[in-house]
Amino acid sequence: MFEEVEWAEEAPLAASLRPVASQSRTEAASQVKGFKRRQLLATLRALEAASLPQQPSSLPGSDSEEEVVEKKKKHSKKALFASASTEVEEKGKKRQKQGPPGHNSEEKKVEKKCRKGALFSSDSALEEKRKRKCQNQAPLNLPQHQDSVDQKDPKAWKSRATDDPPKPSPGTTSPQPPHTLSRKQWRNRQKNKRRHKNKFRPPQPPDQTPATAPKEETEVLPAPSPDSHEARGEALRARMAQRLDSARFRYLNEQLYSGPSSAAQRLFQEDPEAFLLYHRGFQGQVKKWPLQPVDRIAKDLRQRPASLVVADFGCGDCRLASSIRNSVHCFDLASLDPRVTVCDMAQVPLEDESVDVAVFCLSLMGTNIRDFLEEANRVLKPGGLLKVAEVSSRFEDVRTFLGAVTKLGFKVISKDLTNSHFFLFDFEKTGPPRVGPKAQLSGLKLQPCLYKRR
Repeated sequence: MFEEVEWAEEAPLAASLRPVASQSRTEAASQVKGFKRRQLLATLRALEAASLPQQPSSLPGSDSEEEVVEKKKKHSKKALFASASTEVEEKGKKRQKQGPPGHNSEEKKVEKKCRKGALFSSDSALEEKRKRKCQNQAPLNLPQHQDSVDQKDPKAWKSRATDDPPKPSPGTTSPQPPHTLSRKQWRNRQKNKRRHKNKFRPPQPPDQTPATAPKEETEVLPAPSPDSHEARGEALRARMAQRLDSARFRYLNEQLYSGPSSAAQRLFQEDPEAFLLYHRGFQGQVKKWPLQPVDRIAKDLRQRPASLVVADFGCGDCRLASSIRNSVHCFDLASLDPRVTVCDMAQVPLEDESVDVAVFCLSLMGTNIRDFLEEANRVLKPGGLLKVAEVSSRFEDVRTFLGAVTKLGFKVISKDLTNSHFFLFDFEKTGPPRVGPKAQLSGLKLQPCLYKRR
């Protein structure tokens, strides 16, 4: 009972004392914060005073631009400290007006910024002091006679500084790192070295001057002679003529492969020079091959009896007849040799079964290849030999070609497909053609051998 009475009496007393305690706490907190603020302002002012050292007496050779830059830096630092202090004071006033402070995160941030700025400013001030000391010590270490000369002639002092930088005395230690020369300074140093070497060279008399010096003056470009102009003109004409001949060769080659042999014969009869031009271009193309097919055929025939009669369809310049001992009948659309008989290869002036060997060396041209092979069957003796050499790119399917030839009365003896430029086939006559003239043989349609423009 007594305890309950005592608690009831103390309860209103505690309730009355609570607002007094809370007020005292807020006043104590505000006093502590005001003390801290004053202490922070005092430290800022002390840092301002420390960051503004007395300027040393400038030397006569010191630059005015550096002083201007340093003054600008000092003014900017003063403005930074002043703005920071005003921000702190305004924040404190606002907090006092608003009442008891809560979370003072913004104030802490401002204080941190001020401290960082103070530390940075102090470090920068120390670095500037060191630089000034180094600048002041460098000219003082020089001899006195050089100082007098440099004050009178600053250009000479600058050139000496670029050529030979001042060496520090052994007693003093230079705080700066080793200076690296720029490109311009290095060039100037090399020039000075060359000049120093040339000073001690003995002067040469004018007669013994090196011959390389007056070359630029004595050398005169040769005047263009008329012979050089004529040679250039002739070379240009030859080049243009070669291009024209190659264009005509491509045209003639296309005409020979895209039409029958009768049309090709008419073309060469009307223009005899066209065959010469075509043959020249054809030989130029074949010369690039590692092995010419006519030489391979001549080698095979030399191993056979010399009594065999040979018919060369599309002989050209009669190279085969000149390479073997056999008697050779040469046929072509135009004549490049007295031994050539000009005719259409589908109708040669020979009797039936009169020759032992028939040769088609790169001459199955035109759209009537079947007529050529039937004419060869007519003039060959039974068991006679038919030799065919053609460009490898013309064959789409070799088997179909061989099957079509066998239907015209031949039998395949051998084939050589190893060469990269041409294929070589040997057939034996077995009898007359086994198909009528109206039967179609698709295997005899070979691709035209067209040359690209280069």
